[in-house]
Amino acid sequence: MEKITMLGTGAAMVTRCYNTCFMITDDADETNGAECMLIDGGGGNQILSQFEKLGRKASCVRNIFISHNHSDHILGVVWVVRAITQEINKDRYLGNLTIYAHPRSLEALKTICGFVMQPKLNKHFGERVILHPISDGYEADIMGRHFQFFDIQSTKELQHGFVCTLHNGKRLGFCGDEPLQHCNEDILRGVDILMQEAYCSYEDVEVFNPYPKHHGTVKDSSENAERLGVKRQILFHTEGRTLDTRRERYTAEARAIFSGDSIVPDDLEEIAL
Repeated sequence: MEKITMLGTGAAMVTRCYNTCFMITDDADETNGAECMLIDGGGGNQILSQFEKLGRKASCVRNIFISHNHSDHILGVVWVVRAITQEINKDRYLGNLTIYAHPRSLEALKTICGFVMQPKLNKHFGERVILHPISDGYEADIMGRHFQFFDIQSTKELQHGFVCTLHNGKRLGFCGDEPLQHCNEDILRGVDILMQEAYCSYEDVEVFNPYPKHHGTVKDSSENAERLGVKRQILFHTEGRTLDTRRERYTAEARAIFSGDSIVPDDLEEIAL
């Protein structure tokens, strides 16, 4: 069974949950060495704790996609790279780690690692840690899944999303952490699962003020999903102050607009694909 495991579900400044990042994996991956693909890394060392809570290690990661340079997406990747290069030095990591991102993010990651990690770890860049640049429209087969990356046309920082064809033939769309731009609707139209940011519920717009932050609401994302004819949507990258009622309230708001299934996951939740 293919699945997404949400390591974190929150936006940048949350404190009661971790920043949004997740793994794509399946039962066969776990049986044969627990290899996975990591999408973003959140903002720090807590990503290692999230792996630990799942009974796994960061060294299960063989591929990483970094959507953009913001701290709540890239800094956790530094800790994953550190954990993996330590395992490489101990001859306990099979194969290479490949990191997919646009060149600016790859440069940022390598620069940060150069400042904060020891030479004995950084020496693996270019040999066992492979930096793989992407651009708008770039396609790649990663762990048997076909990815097509696209520029989300961010209003803040160059950022990419993707459409992934899973092992089971379903199509998964990931829109990054800003509202969907109309120019990207065609590539996402009719996907089976659409992952979108939903910073807050629409009724809390005046409380959380998402639009000046270049974010949207559950209502906005649900209108996108309905218009694009997708089957399921996963809402993430939310504020962190209403976690106790987030699932219930967000799901109810989505249900009033979107005719498909809406999933509002918690940290560490697994979602069958």
